[in-house]
Amino acid sequence: MTQDPVSLDYAGPVALIGLDRPDKRNAISDTLLAALEARLVEAQQRARAIVVFGHGPCFCAGLDLSEHRSRTAEEVFHHSRGWHRVFRTLREGPVPAIAAVHGACVGGGLELAAACHIRVADTTAVFALPEGTRGIFVGGGATVHVARLLGAARMTDMMLTGRTLDAVAAERVGLVTYVEPAGEALVRAREVAARVAEAAPLTVMGVLQALPRIQDMAESDGLFVESLVAALAQTAPEAERRLAAFLEKRAPKAIRPQEPGE
Repeated sequence: MTQDPVSLDYAGPVALIGLDRPDKRNAISDTLLAALEARLVEAQQRARAIVVFGHGPCFCAGLDLSEHRSRTAEEVFHHSRGWHRVFRTLREGPVPAIAAVHGACVGGGLELAAACHIRVADTTAVFALPEGTRGIFVGGGATVHVARLLGAARMTDMMLTGRTLDAVAAERVGLVTYVEPAGEALVRAREVAARVAEAAPLTVMGVLQALPRIQDMAESDGLFVESLVAALAQTAPEAERRLAAFLEKRAPKAIRPQEPGE
């Protein structure tokens, strides 16, 4: 029996989606991409947070080039659009997603990580966009989503020179949010996901659906949408309950940085 290239498990309200082609460094084949889409749709119906990670030695080494080299221009175009569709399911879906990155996070793997809402890396992580050195171009959304995280100038450098970023550099430029010791990315990502799963539903909706769109709006339009979302969220029964807990000193104050595991 052929092994499923994407695993799906649950830890309470958190779905754990694992790329599972360790012998191919989790390179994204057509079969893996289809399995990832199916697992995402399933997890979004049940979970309140998702962790995406890689089995084996790395997160994801990118596009499976063995399938790509014989495609025509038309086939490459439609293949790229398929990646956009799957990653949009992740990025624009109703459930926050956290990428747990170790080892190589290269090309399409970086595009997958960028489609997640939060990225956790351990000190073994290496980020690269080697398409320029391969004579090809990114096709999984990097020109929009990776460039927004890194800036177009830094992405240009990475693509034209083959420059890589380690976890510390990736955090410095805003590509990742957490850096953990070797072997601890998944542990920390699960902790983050458990906390995210506790967020109020309307707050989650605002962060996932309104915030990215506001970045593309004129200032006045963005502030208008912000006010609408604030009105919806703050008048919900869940907000009333949580605000009462805070005012009655039954909820913790955000007064100091939180340490791992808290």
